[in-house]
Amino acid sequence: MEKVEIGDIFTLIDENDQEQEIEVLGTMNIEGIEYAAVGFVEEIQEETDEDIDVFFLRVEEDEGLSIIESDEEFDQVSAAFEEAGEE
Repeated sequence: MEKVEIGDIFTLIDENDQEQEIEVLGTMNIEGIEYAAVGFVEEIQEETDEDIDVFFLRVEEDEGLSIIESDEEFDQVSAAFEEAGEE
């Protein structure tokens, strides 16, 4: 499978078995692990001044995306993306 890249769109199934499309907004390698910042396609496409919800997911070896389980790992990834956005 190809590398996860900015603009890629994935379909997730939420806890209510509803399909949600997410778009990759950015990727970053932190300590040898690839992460993706993603947002809901519907929110991204809306022309609004409101902030969109951004989520961070781990990119697995098979190029699938998975939830970050630990708060410590999530905080590290969130801080790294925030710092990169400020540069």
